[in-house]
Amino acid sequence: MAVSRATHFTPAVRFLGSCYKQRHLAPHLSVGWRAISGGEYKRPGQTQDNTPIWKKFDFDKGVEGIRKHFTLLKNEFLGRWTGPEGKPLIEHILEQTRVIWEFRGPESLEQWTVSSDQEIGGRSEAYLKLGRNNTTCLMYGTLCSAPPRDGETRYSGYCTMRSKPPMGSFDSKKHHDWSSFNTLHLRIRGDGRPWMINVGAETYFSHQKDDMYSYFLYTRGGPYWQDVKIPFSKFFLSSRGRIQDDQHPLWLDKVNTIGITLGDKADGPFQLEIDFVAVCNDRAHTEEFAYEVYKRNPEV
Repeated sequence: MAVSRATHFTPAVRFLGSCYKQRHLAPHLSVGWRAISGGEYKRPGQTQDNTPIWKKFDFDKGVEGIRKHFTLLKNEFLGRWTGPEGKPLIEHILEQTRVIWEFRGPESLEQWTVSSDQEIGGRSEAYLKLGRNNTTCLMYGTLCSAPPRDGETRYSGYCTMRSKPPMGSFDSKKHHDWSSFNTLHLRIRGDGRPWMINVGAETYFSHQKDDMYSYFLYTRGGPYWQDVKIPFSKFFLSSRGRIQDDQHPLWLDKVNTIGITLGDKADGPFQLEIDFVAVCNDRAHTEEFAYEVYKRNPEV
């Protein structure tokens, strides 16, 4: 009985063996095998890199990374015994203002990323550098709303800077907990253009990954600094640039990123100087949410 069963599966085994030996018969199987074996995709005409894997590994960087992650793990473990976010409980309760990002050196710029419509073929340019005396952050560049000539893209013209999501030890995901605050506080100096502030929070489902909470940032221009305070209750929900009908407040205990975007379709140079980004607790602001919230089962 065992012999007949082996004879029954012999053609299937032979077919799989021939597909492995002759990859041109089953290219989809060869791609899967390349992904499993750890090889990289090679574009047509590109020379193959035959450098051994042990020559690509940097031992010093590996030791430095291990030391960094174990230090973060130690701080996370000891911080839980100190209090919320590594602070004493009484300090956490009485805290009224917290500076999240303060630009005081080159290492502070590493927490942000800059992008523009060049990613989709546009011609806008955006750069990020330290301001005078290395005490501020200066975002500058040129905005161009001309769409790329690819026959598909109809709109273009944006520049943005966005904070990197916080990471814990061994690249574990973390979040900003701003549940004790109700207002966003920025100290800026702009050129009179209207900007957009975007806050990204953690979501439950994968189809909500493009959800963003946004509000407007109007700059006055001129040589004087401007203190802007925006309540979190004013931020409205949008997805892929479209405002949603079903609005709900921002989850302040699971904030991932915050970004500042320019897209006013006024072609030309721009600049925005930022001193700090902070959150505060304004006791005079009692509004929970500024927009209408629909009830699924309204009371009769």
